[in-house]
Amino acid sequence: MTAAPGPHEPDLAALEPEDLDGHTIDELSDYLDAGMVPADPTIDDSPACQNALAAIMRLRSASLGSLDEAAKAEAPADESWIGGVLANISLEVRAGRDIPLRAAAPTEHPVMTEGAVRSLVRRAGDEVPGVVVSRCVLDGDVTELASPVRVSVEIAVVAGHRIVPTAESVRRAVEEMLATQTDLTVAAVDVLVRDLIAPTTADRVASTGTDADEEAAR
Repeated sequence: MTAAPGPHEPDLAALEPEDLDGHTIDELSDYLDAGMVPADPTIDDSPACQNALAAIMRLRSASLGSLDEAAKAEAPADESWIGGVLANISLEVRAGRDIPLRAAAPTEHPVMTEGAVRSLVRRAGDEVPGVVVSRCVLDGDVTELASPVRVSVEIAVVAGHRIVPTAESVRRAVEEMLATQTDLTVAAVDVLVRDLIAPTTADRVASTGTDADEEAAR
């Protein structure tokens, strides 16, 4: 039995093309594979699609080599994991709630969307070496400027990277991103390691080279 999603948790059953301005995650993947030509203005001019494309590109390059390589190299369960990450990307880039920003003048009411903030969180985590963000959730009343918000980030770590320091690096990266790019009052950033990913051949070679360098330096 599948547990019901929390009050601000994306519901996978609710995934519709409207969440990506009429496109699906498969169409965006195909668009990337085609080199984004011919240009499609309905994708190029859509903030949700652009955030999803950026996340897919990071997923493809973040120590996985490519989705096809990962799917061939790993067990079917890992294919399901990749599909789950892609589904979460689709859901997380939805506009969601409006999050206020501090106004420069009384007549201004600047906001950014919840989807844009989740994309920032995902980007910050994905940029940590050996990490793929599988899911992120904002828990709290983000519509109130000073209301405390708890950020939950679920990640996968490539085998060979130390789990605790890597998770701590993700936490710091997310905190810094939110502090510099939003006006959220972040009460805490929780990072949960959900999966361990087998490294690609390139990762193993790089890791071996690093180990050898460290050994030679001793």
